[in-house]
Amino acid sequence: MNTLRPAASPHSPILTNGSGAAAILSAGTGCFVLAVIAMAADKSAAIKSFFVFYKPTGPLSGVTTAAILIWLLVWIILDLRWRRRTVALARISILAFTLLVLGFLFTFPPIADIF
Repeated sequence: MNTLRPAASPHSPILTNGSGAAAILSAGTGCFVLAVIAMAADKSAAIKSFFVFYKPTGPLSGVTTAAILIWLLVWIILDLRWRRRTVALARISILAFTLLVLGFLFTFPPIADIF
């Protein structure tokens, strides 16, 4: 059994990680935005009434809809910019995880009440 790998041919495709990195970072961004918008809607009556898209669910309907739209928009923009590039995936993963943790913390009432 031959364990040597053949040399890369000039015709082999170049693998990039930009699209995957865009998905990871946009997910973290979406989580953070959801928490920030929810916190703002809890603190301001004007923002709360703005986000009431469907009365039986209250502002939750608008908060989640807005966060999903922002998540998708960030994903599309980053994917268009990064799809043919290789980016620093470790740094992007750390940033995305940080945004996820901040999003979680901002939805925790004792921490959200500080702001």
